[in-house]
Amino acid sequence: MRAEDQNSGPHAYRVKALLTETLLSSVSANPGNNHHYAKEIVLKAQILAGGRGKGVFNSGLKGGVHLTKDPKVVGQLAQQMIGYNLATKQTPKEGVKVNKVMVAEALDIARETYLAILMDRSHNGPVIVGSPQGGVDIEEVAASNPELIFKEQIDIFEGIKDSQAQRMAENLGFLGPLKNQAADQIKKLYHLFLKIDATQVEVNPFGETSEGQVVCFDAKINFDDNAEFRQKDIFAMDDKSENEPIENEAARYDLKYIGLDGNIACFVNGAGLAMATCDIIFLNGGKPANFLDLGGGVKESQVYQAFKLLTSDPKYTIIICIKLHLSIVLSILLEYLINFIVLDLVHTSQRTVKQTKHNKTQHSIAK
Repeated sequence: MRAEDQNSGPHAYRVKALLTETLLSSVSANPGNNHHYAKEIVLKAQILAGGRGKGVFNSGLKGGVHLTKDPKVVGQLAQQMIGYNLATKQTPKEGVKVNKVMVAEALDIARETYLAILMDRSHNGPVIVGSPQGGVDIEEVAASNPELIFKEQIDIFEGIKDSQAQRMAENLGFLGPLKNQAADQIKKLYHLFLKIDATQVEVNPFGETSEGQVVCFDAKINFDDNAEFRQKDIFAMDDKSENEPIENEAARYDLKYIGLDGNIACFVNGAGLAMATCDIIFLNGGKPANFLDLGGGVKESQVYQAFKLLTSDPKYTIIICIKLHLSIVLSILLEYLINFIVLDLVHTSQRTVKQTKHNKTQHSIAK
């Protein structure tokens, strides 16, 4: 489950609440009236997509993130956000409806850095990634200035060491008392990472204020879906209201589904192969209609439900099946065909009975 920038997960104000619970310094997100006492106020439209700052509302308002020093303007801006669709580079063309707006005190950012903790397969454990260049796309920094990317591999059994936190803080450019503050925040972020069964905690920007405070200004968190059984409170925050109904239906059967704009449906066993299939379709002039990964250990019931989902959408004119055992496919198709025929016979029988009753009624009236 992903928070803040994907199709589902908790919104930013809930992520900030998680940071606060771990005694991390972050921007406070208060839905009450405390913004009347703030020097500057930030409003953020709460949708699970990136690029909000440059997005456009169908109300005419430009930008899903606004700063103001006038508390009276807060309500006016919120009225132009709530209930309207916000379109960004990561949303469908029609945008996503905004149901919530986060209102928080805007802090003055004196300097921005980047910090993330994620699971590294090559290391078989967590790794801390940081850069003194924050507030921008980290991929761009890695491509243009790879020497500004720093990593600390963490032993999952020993945990993060003070020396590692201090070294990362120094590499991020924090000096003097700020270095100790930053190191303390890094250690707390690591403990949060473990506590909530995260696969990634990204803070961008991880910066300092003009008052000399190290703050997590914005954060995105990915959670391990396999930990849902012990993270019930976190997964209860998962907002699926922005998903397409077919995506939520697929999730009920543990199917990984993402809708696309084309007409060629993909029915694939394995995420890598599913992505490769979409690429091949594009390269040959077609347009994939979806990404559908059945995952490992697929059951016949999942294959059956996947076929039902794909055949229920009229935009799918072709269904491509890859890497499915032929016996499973034939078994499911046969079952699906039998159910279809039986259902058609039932409907035909019902129509015949109704027509017979109607004819008898008409015959009685004629007599």
